[in-house]
Amino acid sequence: MIIDSHAHLESLEDLEEKISRAKDQKITNIVSISSSVNSSKNTIGIAENYDMVYSSVGIHPHNADQFNDQSINELEKLSKNSKVVAIGETGLDYHYLNSTKDIQIRCFKSHLNLSKKLDLPVIIHVRESDTDLINSIKEEGFPGDLGIIHCFSGNYETAKIYLELGFYISFSGIVTFKKAEELREAASKLPIDRILVETDSPYLAPVPYRGKPNEPCNVRYVVEKIAEIRNISFEKTAQQTAENAIRLFKIPNH
Repeated sequence: MIIDSHAHLESLEDLEEKISRAKDQKITNIVSISSSVNSSKNTIGIAENYDMVYSSVGIHPHNADQFNDQSINELEKLSKNSKVVAIGETGLDYHYLNSTKDIQIRCFKSHLNLSKKLDLPVIIHVRESDTDLINSIKEEGFPGDLGIIHCFSGNYETAKIYLELGFYISFSGIVTFKKAEELREAASKLPIDRILVETDSPYLAPVPYRGKPNEPCNVRYVVEKIAEIRNISFEKTAQQTAENAIRLFKIPNH
């Protein structure tokens, strides 16, 4: 049992084939992530077509300029669908600054409050913005056990800050990259009951497929690397990270 906790299925070509390959690799569930209101509608549609797929609803920080009261209200309505298990992907991205810092922060805080209101976990994107992101979380009094730091790429000291706030930490194919020593150290030291695994498909394909389009079946390479650096079995790592996702997203157990 393996769960890909973060994939953008809307962006994958030949989705039927990729879902089939995921099943062949014992991937039992995929959480498909949204990036806008329209993306949320499309992603829910995908989840409704596949029993193993669940959906989030949210506005990515790159699209934060689409945020307003109407869009948040629409996300709340969409969240009533039974296949919706999370809010996001939201957060702050100061690398590209496709939207201003101010509007990103306002959009992010609205997602945090929607997460609290609906008791759904929030999926957080953070890039070059940890200080403002942590301050926003504290200002909103957000309960960390409802949150995931998706595609974590920092060091153990940064991971500890999020862990102390109660967050889950999700690792992607980056953990397999040659120069990701600090990230592997974090993956080796964090409590395994707070770790998730993901592909972020179609992005960030792990070694040996780095540079190629990613897909959910490749999450097994993330599991393999975490098992290797923690010196535990693949089966135990897969089982524990899947149980973490089931607990957090309230996915029906298999």
